[in-house]
Amino acid sequence: MKLKPMADNVLLKQYEAAETTVSGIILATTNKEKPAIYEVVGVGPGTKETEMLVKAGDKVVVGKFVGSEIKLDGVEYKFVKQDDILAVVTD
Repeated sequence: MKLKPMADNVLLKQYEAAETTVSGIILATTNKEKPAIYEVVGVGPGTKETEMLVKAGDKVVVGKFVGSEIKLDGVEYKFVKQDDILAVVTD
């Protein structure tokens, strides 16, 4: 099943960065708070008033309590409006 955002909605998936120590040990994330960084999975076409500035594959920062969460095929997604995106993460 696929999700296609409408209007100025953006579909996000939690960005999971593996955290390792200098010696290469992967740290457990069970007790950690989820980061506010998400990967853009899909972008709506926009509206007459809103030009879409993000694209699939971008990493973005969103507020903690924004958007609507949905679980599909065992994966958690979040729908947000483009205005709810605080920043685009660049390397």
